[in-house]
Amino acid sequence: MTTDIATGARGRTRKAILDAAIRVLATEPTASLGQIADAADVGRTTLHRYFPERADLLAALTQEAAVRLTDAAVRARLDEGPGLPALLRACQECLRLGDLLTLVFTEVVSLDACGDEDGFSRSLDAACARGLADGTLDARLTQEWVQGTLWSSLYLAWSELRAGTAPPHQVLSQLLLVVEKALAAPA
Repeated sequence: MTTDIATGARGRTRKAILDAAIRVLATEPTASLGQIADAADVGRTTLHRYFPERADLLAALTQEAAVRLTDAAVRARLDEGPGLPALLRACQECLRLGDLLTLVFTEVVSLDACGDEDGFSRSLDAACARGLADGTLDARLTQEWVQGTLWSSLYLAWSELRAGTAPPHQVLSQLLLVVEKALAAPA
């Protein structure tokens, strides 16, 4: 009987390695595979069985990022309703990505490399375009400016969460307030 790689012991070990890599690389982008193996509580030999080279691990992290971002888009219902509320929901879901955001912000994982034609970036583009067309976003802004404001605000919010300078509910409230005030169409 063969074990399903996604749910069996191999799948759990692979997930543990990827989760550890996200945590470790978020604090030390140049961390060694040995440091990641230690954080995953596996031997270096085990880690190398799954990811022979650092490039293999980074490629797997990019795939994992694409999956998690796509899941965030689904949870945020980015393809539903007016644009601004969809973007506000996206902010909430992006904060739940945790240290994966650090990897995106530091470009350890490139959004462009995620190759998510049907995932997060496409859904975010569509929500921005929809918001500009439906009048919930300020028509004086370009789609690029809307997304730049969103990502900049997310960066600040995630930085605050990581530093622990404010409680999570306060950070989320401030993030949503800033994004809404910055992007909403004038009354």
